[in-house]
Amino acid sequence: VAIVTGASAGIGKSTALQLAKLGWHVIGTGRTAARCAAAEAELREASAGTGGKVDFLRGDFCNMADVKRVADEIKALTPRLDVLINNAGGVRDQRYTTEDGLEATLAANHLAPFLLTRELLPLLKATAAGQPAGSVRVIAVSSSGHLACPGMNWDDLNFENGFNTGGAYCQAKLANILFTRELNRRVAADGIVAQSMHPGRVDTMFASHGDDAMQSYMANAELDGPDLPARTLVWMATEAEAGREGGRYFFNCEAVDTGPQANDAASEARLWDESEKMLAKIGL
Repeated sequence: VAIVTGASAGIGKSTALQLAKLGWHVIGTGRTAARCAAAEAELREASAGTGGKVDFLRGDFCNMADVKRVADEIKALTPRLDVLINNAGGVRDQRYTTEDGLEATLAANHLAPFLLTRELLPLLKATAAGQPAGSVRVIAVSSSGHLACPGMNWDDLNFENGFNTGGAYCQAKLANILFTRELNRRVAADGIVAQSMHPGRVDTMFASHGDDAMQSYMANAELDGPDLPARTLVWMATEAEAGREGGRYFFNCEAVDTGPQANDAASEARLWDESEKMLAKIGL
């Protein structure tokens, strides 16, 4: 069983389709009803005759109550979870405050996967208990954009005192790796591995809500199709090599180095604590 967030389009949809063709039970999530319905139909067609199964859940991952609801719905759908792929995310053209009082980029790209993973950990651990170590995996779609962030802005994680699209996005992608490494440390004894990856520059709807500079950059960049990073994600979900030595960062099915700011034990532990505090403030 695999969960793929952001599976209604782009990298997430391509990943979900590839897993469906392999006969997995794929649970996709998405935000927009029409895109979710269209993606679900594609997934069901792809899984026909494979013995696989498809479910699709809708939720706005800027809203933490929606994330919690989606997690509860997942637990009602399946008694096991082998792979969680935290793919959903994106950029914004200006600072938006969510219903929870959070900056939207941080909420969707970091706090949503943090909360979803936390809520699904009992299911992941229960599944891992009956499997060889490294069979159960949590995978984060990060970005080389983390290299442009020198470190987490601990005094202003929500960008209340000055916002820019690139800064918020790059901090969120750094957070993905820091969270993944701390998660891996915490669940290694349970036989679970957590890994992150860089998808490359991909022709998706990624920049559709970004500012003019971000949209111009993506419009003029040489872009890969979403199937290429999706192949890496499926490889990370299925191949034995990706189940060994958690806490790594992959690109094109190979482990590569992160920036030093993404390999710092103190920052990893602090981000976990700060994330718990932000969720506690909204009752989660």
